[in-house]
Amino acid sequence: MTKTTTQPGAPLPLNQILAGDCIETMNSLPEGSVDLIFADPPYNLQLKGELHRPDNSKVDAVDDHWDQFSSFAAYDQFTRDWLRAARRLLKPSGAIWVIGSYHNIFRVGAAMQDAGYWMLNDVVWRKSNPMPNFKGKRLTNAHETLIWASKEENAKYTFNYEALKALNDGVQMRSDWVLPICTGHERLKDENGDKAHPTQKPESLLHRVLVATTNPGDVVLDPFFGTGTTGAVAKMLGRDFIGIEREEAYRRAATERLARVRKFDASGLEVTGSKRAEPRVPFGQVVERGMLRPGEELYSVGNRFKAKVRADGTLVGNDIKGSIHQVGAAYEKAPSCNGWTYWHFKRDGKMIPIDILRQQIRAEMEADQRPAH
Repeated sequence: MTKTTTQPGAPLPLNQILAGDCIETMNSLPEGSVDLIFADPPYNLQLKGELHRPDNSKVDAVDDHWDQFSSFAAYDQFTRDWLRAARRLLKPSGAIWVIGSYHNIFRVGAAMQDAGYWMLNDVVWRKSNPMPNFKGKRLTNAHETLIWASKEENAKYTFNYEALKALNDGVQMRSDWVLPICTGHERLKDENGDKAHPTQKPESLLHRVLVATTNPGDVVLDPFFGTGTTGAVAKMLGRDFIGIEREEAYRRAATERLARVRKFDASGLEVTGSKRAEPRVPFGQVVERGMLRPGEELYSVGNRFKAKVRADGTLVGNDIKGSIHQVGAAYEKAPSCNGWTYWHFKRDGKMIPIDILRQQIRAEMEADQRPAH
């Protein structure tokens, strides 16, 4: 865990915690070597004085030296510097997540755009158990904001859409995530029984981020490693990590934590694949191959509508002509329709979705691409 300077051509220091300043250390690592960055930078909270509960007990707030900057200008310069170093490390297909509060996230977001990152989403992490506002002079601060961005516009970043949908009970994942803050057995304590780190993030948050935007074997960098939540979840999910942390106490806590983490069984690391990543199969190919014949009738879900297959792979029905998607949308008076799941054909009295035929062609395509032994 000593400070590491990586020479050109040297292997990446995978699954290690590097000691030192995050900017200097990132600048020492090989360019274009990282798939994802998760950054939880100092929030620059600008706290004035101590905060007490109604019973006069002191709140364990973030008042550490690493969160203190002399001015907004100093914080902005620090932000620009670490974002520039981070972007250099990302592969062309790489992406970054940055988490913050209202104190800093707007300044960070502007700096990200200035640096050339391309915004993909902002995500609101709504805390199901936030700390109350003891003074009653403001709203209870019940959320933090994450910014997800690719290295540049038109980058082919990873997004496991179907996996997130499966994680959300089959419903499309939204950009507001309701998750509890880190408490109980997950909250690391120091030798005095106090919080080992004041802003330790819950593993559930990193689990969702990594499942959504990385694949097994990807390299995940956390330049503000703290007590190692990113590394712990990466290890469990079969991803490689690189942590950078300058505070010795945090490195020590993270090292002990990571030693206790077990990687999931390989069979548990696979997630539901994105349909967009599968080979595209035009419906016309189904017709060309004789899987469906021109003039054969297709039936909608519920058998309410029908249309005939044409030789060019389009459909015709009730004076409507067009693709399997266009005709389905016209019947349903909807802006769009997934014709592959909407239309069915009949075999032996049974209704079978035409998507079965597409999957058959895809399976054959994948078999053709496998190397011969």
